Amino acid sequence: QVQLVESGGGLVQAGGSLRLSCAASGRTFSSYAMAWFRQAPGKEREFVAAIRWSDGYTYYLDSVKGRFTISRDNAKNTVYLQMNSLKPEDTAVYYCADRLRVGVSLTDQEYDYWGQGTQVTVSS
Repeated sequence: QVQLVESGGGLVQAGGSLRLSCAASGRTFSSYAMAWFRQAPGKEREFVAAIRWSDGYTYYLDSVKGRFTISRDNAKNTVYLQMNSLKPEDTAVYYCADRLRVGVSLTDQEYDYWGQGTQVTVSS
């Protein structure tokens, strides 16, 4: 089992920044990649970014490229999402997710463990 705990959400004005953290505990040695997803009210959950534990290779949703940065601290078993130049359309509950199998997927069903989510609200 892997437990994931997100933190760092909040209310910010458009153009502002937030950094989300996701701390993993439990059988973390079996994890292949971590990802951030988000879900806005009335919308499906969507992929935001992912990172491989082994080499730090990253993947991003096109609309966040250049604004968001995913990173990891292997020693702390923690993944971060630095979000800059935030827009009202970034408002959502952000979830971190853990994938045990080899390969990085953009599909939420392909992830094995999930955090409880953290709310990000961007005001215009």
